[in-house]
Amino acid sequence: MSQQNGFGSGFILGSIIGGVVGGVLGTILATRNEKQIINQEDSRLQENSKIPLNSEESIELARHGLENKIAQLNLAIDDVRQQLGTVQGNSLEQD
Repeated sequence: MSQQNGFGSGFILGSIIGGVVGGVLGTILATRNEKQIINQEDSRLQENSKIPLNSEESIELARHGLENKIAQLNLAIDDVRQQLGTVQGNSLEQD
């Protein structure tokens, strides 16, 4: 019986210590990743601000970039519509 009591209290103590250590490590790693993401976004903004806004070339580059993003969004929307259509079609068939 004494071994079972020792095991139970050791298990609980180990779970508590493991939870605390895991929480601290998770918090440290999450903040580190967040800082890296913020720094990357700042560097991108600085790179984009180097292009003069008055030139026709920069306007044309921005337009092409926006067209590409719109095309990507349209493809994503079409994918979701297809997936929802198959899901709704399957649920109607099951009813």
